[in-house]
Amino acid sequence: MRVLWGEVGMRRKQDLLYFSGRDWARPVRLAEMKRAPSAAAQDYLKVIWSIREWDAREPVTISLLAARLAVSPSTVSEAVKRLVERGLVGHAPYAAIQLTAEGERLALAMVRRHRLLESFLVSQLGFGWDEAHDDAEVLEHAASDRFVDAIDRLLGHPKRDPHGDPIPSADGAVAHPPARPLASVEAPAAAVVERISDADPAMLRYFATVGLVPDAAVAVVERRDFAGVMSIRVEASGETVELGDIAAEAIWVSTAG
Repeated sequence: MRVLWGEVGMRRKQDLLYFSGRDWARPVRLAEMKRAPSAAAQDYLKVIWSIREWDAREPVTISLLAARLAVSPSTVSEAVKRLVERGLVGHAPYAAIQLTAEGERLALAMVRRHRLLESFLVSQLGFGWDEAHDDAEVLEHAASDRFVDAIDRLLGHPKRDPHGDPIPSADGAVAHPPARPLASVEAPAAAVVERISDADPAMLRYFATVGLVPDAAVAVVERRDFAGVMSIRVEASGETVELGDIAAEAIWVSTAG
């Protein structure tokens, strides 16, 4: 099962992770939980959080979760009921699904595990940035807290994964860059790539060949909205790349303006 991470929308402000009265300073240690949620439950929590990571206005619904996880709505409904019983999510009929404080802490712990494992696979084991996601999906449920902490130390406490997504700290803090989809940038403009959605491995492979990676300086040369195409110059190579709407939505950039 592949979980899609790169959601399109306006950037979620960092302070949305800190709600009044919630203790976000307490890290989640899976080994210390009396009854840790199943791997499937952990995946649900992670996906619920990731849907709203870059767009806090996106409502998390049964149908949306079913689409993201490639399962039936009835399967999602049963899983959500169990998460409600565990006190990890809140869900009223016909309303959006919300993580509780405990659910969000656990979701952030799983996001941290996943992104650290992706970073380890790419930087230490030679995986391509288009390959690491699926293996990290498996390993994140088997790795011990000690192992994940050791990876964090080995990598020098990285702040983001190979795709530019921020890695939550051990206490659950997440620092998102001031980024927005490249598709929203008008021409002409200079920008820096901050993150790229990892939802499509083939797209990642293409981006790598043309130098569209985190920290790459780019220039928006021209927009042809009638055709759904943008012309982007990659400053390191001087190459001009034509991007369609889907590709431009997958790249998040920061701009001076």
